[in-house]
Amino acid sequence: MEKHNAQEQLHVNKGWIVTIAGTIALLALGALYSWSVIRANIPAEWGWAETQKTLPYSVAVVVFSIMTLVGGRLLPRFGPRWIVSIGGVLCGLGMIFSSFSNSPWVYSVAFGVLLGSGIGFVYATAGPTALRWFPPSKAGLISGIVVGGFGMGSVWVAPLSRAMINAFGLQATMLYLGIGMLVVVVGFAQLLKLPPDNYVKPAVSLKDAAVIANRVDFEPKKILKTWQFYILWITFALGSGAGLMVIGNLASIVADQIGLVAVSAIAVSALAIGNGSGRVLYGFLSDKIGRKAVLIIAFVFQAVLILILRSINSGSPLANVPFLMGLVVLIGANYGANLAVFPVITKDYYGQQYLAMNYGLVYTAWGLGGFMISQLAGTFKDMFGDFNHAYLMAAGILLLAALMMAGIKSPQPKTAVYDEGKLDRGPALSGDAGVSP
Repeated sequence: MEKHNAQEQLHVNKGWIVTIAGTIALLALGALYSWSVIRANIPAEWGWAETQKTLPYSVAVVVFSIMTLVGGRLLPRFGPRWIVSIGGVLCGLGMIFSSFSNSPWVYSVAFGVLLGSGIGFVYATAGPTALRWFPPSKAGLISGIVVGGFGMGSVWVAPLSRAMINAFGLQATMLYLGIGMLVVVVGFAQLLKLPPDNYVKPAVSLKDAAVIANRVDFEPKKILKTWQFYILWITFALGSGAGLMVIGNLASIVADQIGLVAVSAIAVSALAIGNGSGRVLYGFLSDKIGRKAVLIIAFVFQAVLILILRSINSGSPLANVPFLMGLVVLIGANYGANLAVFPVITKDYYGQQYLAMNYGLVYTAWGLGGFMISQLAGTFKDMFGDFNHAYLMAAGILLLAALMMAGIKSPQPKTAVYDEGKLDRGPALSGDAGVSP
């Protein structure tokens, strides 16, 4: 008995080591969030047009979302250590190759394609690997912690990049960040591993009775035949896209609309803090009150916050720094809920075995939703001169997402339903969630 307990504790400790290693690897990839700083410091003599200054970041975001699917597909074949190591090498080389050029096309390939691919590999691997070590009742918390690392990236990388550019110049900064990223990500990748085939997850609460014998694992091609996949995809696109619309335009909103030019950079950091902490908080709450409930709360709350943001202008009594910072933190937190909870609701609905690939399919909604809704917001601003109509659009699609989420039901057999984080009656097993009998 004592030997069994010691072995169980060893596995729990290993699970936390994997979780922390994955979180640090994603935290190191905050270079994606440094683009606003890099863009602002592109020398005029390089001759980049404004559209060229947005191209490397846009390419990186699209490639990132696509390569999560590729990384998830490669994970079962090569394992997390190799996939994350390759991701770290691609990210590092993307930054290093960029440092030797002043061409927007080289940056688009190096920063956009290489860095975007590397981030996709790491993002697709770190969360699903950590989740394999923990029971269902901790899935939301673990997911929130791991993806929270990526959300917090801009907290450190933006000020560090700014300081390094001032000290060493843009190209040297790209080189040093690339080397550092490569070393850190590849180093922590060595701590990542999947649990052994005979691993039995520790049962920590009655909620884990949801791990029952007839729980079904859906292969990627099969989830495309379920209507629930399309609801998840659309709600993820709408929920994350509305948040990305604010994130992508926050500096100009704070400066132009609200008139607080001096705090626009601080607002970006405040949003990052909300983004990272919100992923952990909402992930934890999803374990307690259910995945659907948490997402509906986040969608409706975000709609209210965006309407409040719409009402603030330079003459408003709400146009003060403390209120604005609090509002921005909350907007970041509600956006972060998407990134923490959608991986886990995908696991609940479609099982653990193919999670990396299945979530890769769901995650394409993040890239496309963010791109389309941000473009629509820009179109509205060009047409009307402000973001007022874009705010109304964002609030409307968030409420639509909440309604759609309220109507979704798990595709699992009724006897296997883990009601999005709540206990359903059924015979309890202590085996791995999502492993077919």
